[in-house]
Amino acid sequence: MGSKPGGVSANMDSSRGQNGIQLLLAAEQEAQQIVTAARNAKMARLKQAKEEADREIAEFRAQMEADYQRKLTETSGDSGANVKRLEKETDEKIKHLTKEAERISSDVVEMLLKHITSVKY
Repeated sequence: MGSKPGGVSANMDSSRGQNGIQLLLAAEQEAQQIVTAARNAKMARLKQAKEEADREIAEFRAQMEADYQRKLTETSGDSGANVKRLEKETDEKIKHLTKEAERISSDVVEMLLKHITSVKY
């Protein structure tokens, strides 16, 4: 009778061991699935973050380009107006200098002749 309980006990221990190994294998597979799912979720989130960053960069670049073009247009328009204004001012100054030269040229000629023809000892 002593061998029967030991034999049954050995059988039960072997059955529990098999069950334990099966449970460990199942737990390992489940853990592997969790790790794989977490990696996939991480990769998906990184891809989404990259796409969002690329979109924000594109929007920022477009905004900066639009601001640059607007400022370039504004300055170009101002430059054209400034050039016209400067040309007008220059023409006015030339006319004024020409009138002044005509007005005092006879006095200058007379003064030069006076100094040239006068002899000092």
